[in-house]
Formats: sequence, structure tokens, C-alpha cells
Amino acid sequence: MSVTQSIITIAAVVAGTMLTRFIPFLVFPERKRTPKSIEFLGTILPFAMTGLLVVYSLKDTVLTACPYGIPQAIAVILVVVVHWWKHNMMLSLAAGTIAYMILIQTVFA
Repeated sequence: MSVTQSIITIAAVVAGTMLTRFIPFLVFPERKRTPKSIEFLGTILPFAMTGLLVVYSLKDTVLTACPYGIPQAIAVILVVVVHWWKHNMMLSLAAGTIAYMILIQTVFA
């Protein structure tokens, strides 16, 4: 990649990032009421994305061959328990990810 191509690529990435950050403030200014449909999406999308991530994370789990999905099940249960206990999504996801990685690299290797 030449220097010119690198500069164009970086400029395109910067422009795309800035546009996605600034357009909502231009389309929905503070002085105007946000449409109900956008408020609804703001309420429901975090849960939908979490469900999508769970499905995507577990889609390749093989229940008919060793380790029979045991590391995934342990990680999911840990995420649920930690979230129920601490009510902190980042902590629960980190705990589940770390536990899963430890399990597949040591216990179920």
C-alpha cells in the first residue's frame, strides 16, 4: 500500500467514524423531542444485541462430541450468576470470557 493509499484509507476511516458520531446529534438536536420509535429502539436494542451475541457465541457448540459443550455451559452459568450477584454486565462478561478461555486451554485441552 502506497503512502497516498494509506492516507486515503485513514481519511475514509476518520470520516466514517466522525459521521456516525455526529449525525445523530444533527438529526436529533437537544431542543427537539426524540421520536418515540427511536426511544423504543434505544430501550430494546441493548437486549437484542445481547441475545444476538449469545446465539452467535454458542452457534458452533457441538453437544455430541467431547467436551459436549461443558465449557460453554460453565461460562454461561458463570455470566448469569455474576450478573445476578453484581448487576454489572462488563464484570459478568469478563468473568465468563476468562473462565471459558481457562477451561478450553487447560481443563478441556
